[in-house]
Amino acid sequence: MGFFGTRKTTMPSPERALPGRDEKIPVPERHFVLDAPLAPPYPEGMEIALFGLGCFWGAERKFWQAEGVYSTAVGYAAGLTPNPSYQEVCSGYTGHNEVVQVVFDPAKTDYEALLKIFWESHDPTQGMRQGNDHGTQYRSGIYTTSGAQRAAAEASRDAYQQQLTAAGYGEITTEILDAPELYYAEEYHQQYLAKNPGGYCGIGGTGVSCPVGVGVG
Repeated sequence: MGFFGTRKTTMPSPERALPGRDEKIPVPERHFVLDAPLAPPYPEGMEIALFGLGCFWGAERKFWQAEGVYSTAVGYAAGLTPNPSYQEVCSGYTGHNEVVQVVFDPAKTDYEALLKIFWESHDPTQGMRQGNDHGTQYRSGIYTTSGAQRAAAEASRDAYQQQLTAAGYGEITTEILDAPELYYAEEYHQQYLAKNPGGYCGIGGTGVSCPVGVGVG
């Protein structure tokens, strides 16, 4: 049940968006699992990826378990309200998506490996929902930090669409945008499933494999 008793599945207009606040939400210094910094600065050479693929509790776990990932954090992005709270995001009146920031070492993995995890860990054809989770905060999104990431994301989308179509799925609804500002989520959301092993995880893929090596690594 959302903050205002409903899950909005359409983006709010700027006039209807909640006002938010100037103060940032405090962020823990260290990752609960990886014992790395949650927020910058990161070691030289690290790169950042940003993904939205449904409830960020399960999504974050997918990435912190991946080889070559230095740190992860969950937050809110691609909306209108500055420094939103979780309750405000759940209302549908901020426009934000639940996202995972992935800090990775390009000497140990590459962006395409992360894209494969992204595509195979959710159903990117569902619009403003993932499974039983409905609302704008559960939409599929890739938020790129460079031209190379944008090219790889678009190429992987086009290749995965072919595989999904062959398997009987509809059109991919994933938004691919330049990375907006990330507003870190509250402390209890960070690495939630490590702190609460029996907690809810709404992440589930289509079972369709995503081709790799289709874009710019």
